[in-house]
Amino acid sequence: MNIPTSLRRAKTPVALTAAVLLAVSACGSAEAGPDGSGGEDEKLSGTVQVDGSSTVAPLSTVAAELFQAENADVEVTVGTSGTGGGFEKFCHGETDISNASRAIEDVEASACRLKGVEYQELQVAGDGLSVVVSKDNDFVECLTVDQLRMIWQPGSKIDNWNQVDAAFPDQELELSGPGTNSGTFDYFTEAVNGEEGASRTDYAANEDDDLIVQGVSGSVGGMGYFGHSYYEENKDKLKALAIDSGDGCVAPTVQAVQDGSYKPLARPLFIYPKASSLEKPEVAAFIEYYVENNKSIAEKAHFVPLNAEQDAELRKDLDALKAKQES
Repeated sequence: MNIPTSLRRAKTPVALTAAVLLAVSACGSAEAGPDGSGGEDEKLSGTVQVDGSSTVAPLSTVAAELFQAENADVEVTVGTSGTGGGFEKFCHGETDISNASRAIEDVEASACRLKGVEYQELQVAGDGLSVVVSKDNDFVECLTVDQLRMIWQPGSKIDNWNQVDAAFPDQELELSGPGTNSGTFDYFTEAVNGEEGASRTDYAANEDDDLIVQGVSGSVGGMGYFGHSYYEENKDKLKALAIDSGDGCVAPTVQAVQDGSYKPLARPLFIYPKASSLEKPEVAAFIEYYVENNKSIAEKAHFVPLNAEQDAELRKDLDALKAKQES
């Protein structure tokens, strides 16, 4: 899979109530025995604080909802301050888990080190970043990477669809997309324009994906981009375009993301748990649940599940996180 080296919506966090994982004696509790086991009546309580990428938020929200179905006394909050905003909170010790639609950057990792925050990167799903137009748009089904670059590159003055392709009608091009604090923005700009953050600025930028959906669906000439789950949630009013990177038009399907043919917009999605937060049994239980059930969580949230090799790597990374907490 062609993944660029770097890989979203500011809203009030969604509070979800969750609690004791009935069969998580391995995670221990305040009353557990020396071997970490405990009676079946023992319960966890407390909070798990998650923030970061709004692309990953639906994934972590589903994880919290499923966790809640088996638990009742732990509160899990899932905030959406963007990948960059999430790492800022995380490295200041404000959250237990940071959602990210790109890998942590050097400056963010340095901020965590300065605060003594240890963590582990866990890839929990894949995503095909989707380029979308209005459902009422009947003249475009596929764009080349070169056409995307022509539209979105810094300084672009393309404002009509017939400037993209002479076969397209004389229709105003109205662009919407994520803001600069978004991991999706970082990923798209590097994948399409060759440099993270390189983008035209005269478009409707918003960290709230629902507003991007409204902007695109409300105009025949609208175009935008975001994580595929938001397309799935709104496909009654949006159309996802196939992308041609040189080998023909490829739609953002599960198979195309897993086999790497949806280039260059297939990407991994991450959570970053803080090692010290594992000292809280409720956090340890939630992370264990997330990892053990990653396939069903991804499918329910309309993301691409990990393949067998990626799943094995995820479990190995969880062991590495536990080792950091114990050291």
